[in-house]
Amino acid sequence: MRLGEVERLRGELAEFVADVFASVPRRDQRRWGECYLRGLMLDGRRKSVQPMADRLPDGNMQALQQFVNQSPWDPLPVRRRIAQRLCQAVRPEVWVVDDVSFPKCGTASVGVARQYCGALGKRANCQVAVSVHAATDAASCPLEWELFLPEEWAHDDRRRRRAGIPQEVGHASKTHLALGLLDRLAAQQLQVPVIVADAGYGRSVSFRLALEERGWSYVMAVDCKEIARPVTAEPYQPAYGGLGPPTLPRYRQAAQPLPRLVDDATVFEEVTWRQGSKGTMTSHFAVLQVRPSGKEATRTAQEQAGGRNRWDGVLPLRTLLVERPEEADEPTGYWMTNLPATTPIADLVRWAKMRWRIEHDYRELKHGLGLDHFEGRTWRGWHHHVTLVTAAQAFLTLRRLDPKAPMPA
Repeated sequence: MRLGEVERLRGELAEFVADVFASVPRRDQRRWGECYLRGLMLDGRRKSVQPMADRLPDGNMQALQQFVNQSPWDPLPVRRRIAQRLCQAVRPEVWVVDDVSFPKCGTASVGVARQYCGALGKRANCQVAVSVHAATDAASCPLEWELFLPEEWAHDDRRRRRAGIPQEVGHASKTHLALGLLDRLAAQQLQVPVIVADAGYGRSVSFRLALEERGWSYVMAVDCKEIARPVTAEPYQPAYGGLGPPTLPRYRQAAQPLPRLVDDATVFEEVTWRQGSKGTMTSHFAVLQVRPSGKEATRTAQEQAGGRNRWDGVLPLRTLLVERPEEADEPTGYWMTNLPATTPIADLVRWAKMRWRIEHDYRELKHGLGLDHFEGRTWRGWHHHVTLVTAAQAFLTLRRLDPKAPMPA
């Protein structure tokens, strides 16, 4: 946005800041928060502190630097209020779980390590953050963030002290971080919609089971290598040989990778999930019922039955959504869901494909609002910056949804 456009929004932005930054105790902190948001929305190649301060009429590099890197305000209540505002306005059909990477030089920036970097498509020196986004076909915006701390940082006291990492923060898997973010959002009494994610999260059976334990619905992309059994598979009880522990129920046939469960009898139908800028988004899909197998699925079924000796050997049914484009000889995508197979296929497809909506978020967050332009190195500074970027996008999203709506004080 040009300077004149940003200046004309100062009144609305001040009301928005007064609302979402109400938990920030000092007036001067809220003032520099509003100034930082204007800097993020203003046109410019870099959205780090110095160039933003140079572009703003009231910019002050030292004050902005102190506000984002050293000031002790808590970003969690700010993101909580943003999530409340956005879920009320957007009315999301799904929450999208994802992660995003930030290429970095050096080793001092908090959480930086050589790991897979999605931004570059290869292993590289980078930071990685897990996020949860509210999304519909028309709008999306991040609700929560957490920085992934690689294992090499967990016990490096010197690096932890220099980066200001809280003592209670340690290494945790991305699926564990995602569950924490979802729990945090659910604790705000927000209605949890369908949860969607790519195969990086969907391939984790334990993650899917954790969502089921919380009573949440999901549509998760899964790897074609995942094994399952057809709906008709039934276990049998082998005869007891008279020695050792009782024999357990088992299946006669080994579990198969998902492509082996799709045969000539599988009925695919054409489904259109949205009108895109390049035309109608259409493909062919089928819905199957399968019994996910493998160690995690079996162990969970035994636990739910009260122990392995009480388990009747029956693995629970789940719904599998399969995509096979008309020109393809074999399926190209698989999604597992705990929704019933009677769910309209158009809804399953729309939710599965809505995960790609957040790519729009990342483009705006990175290229328009400087999500990956932060040059600080500390835990506090990183979380402050992503919270401020989220606030800037939330403000723009709310205005796009209803530019004439009054901003509550």
